[in-house]
Amino acid sequence: MTRPLGVILAGGQATRMGGGDKCLLPLGGRPILDRVITRLRPQVAGLALNANGDPQRFAGAGLPVVADSVEGFAGPLAGVLAGMDWAAEQGAEVIVTAAADTPFFPEDLVPCLQAAAEGQHPPLVLAATKREGEDTRSMSKRGHVRHPTFGLWPVALRDDLRAALADGVKKVVLWTDAHGGREALFPDEAAFFNVNTPDDLARAEAMLA
Repeated sequence: MTRPLGVILAGGQATRMGGGDKCLLPLGGRPILDRVITRLRPQVAGLALNANGDPQRFAGAGLPVVADSVEGFAGPLAGVLAGMDWAAEQGAEVIVTAAADTPFFPEDLVPCLQAAAEGQHPPLVLAATKREGEDTRSMSKRGHVRHPTFGLWPVALRDDLRAALADGVKKVVLWTDAHGGREALFPDEAAFFNVNTPDDLARAEAMLA
């Protein structure tokens, strides 16, 4: 299977971090975003950043910046749609997304997502772990916790997603379940640890050490 295009989702509001772009915060002397790019770039054929507002603040990343086409804060699905639209312009059929605030995600993210999608048309897969955690909002029927900002998405469904967003759908798993979305199970829950608060940033520094 050919390598897909990659889209890093950085469109969140970072309210628990006090606003701003948490992916630009330093982690081990490098911006979190830089660490995400380093992990994802070797796994994909090309890379873009989904973010809203002035794109110049991300100039140091050296990536094309694609903004949400949906007004207001519609959540990660709006970023997925922006990535799909960008990929369609490149003639790509599939994208893989990763969150900009998750610096330790698996270095085999893309091949594992692709393996889970084998035989599926169109391919639609979310990353998942076996954690029995407190947050059950993304829990699947199998008891796995899905990580909805990490997924394999078919560009062919972009108009369907656009319509769903126009109808007010914001929860990722509602849309993926409606289209027979699968799970790619990863063994390490900590790989999807994301930085939401100053305490999380301190924990990430400890994990890095």
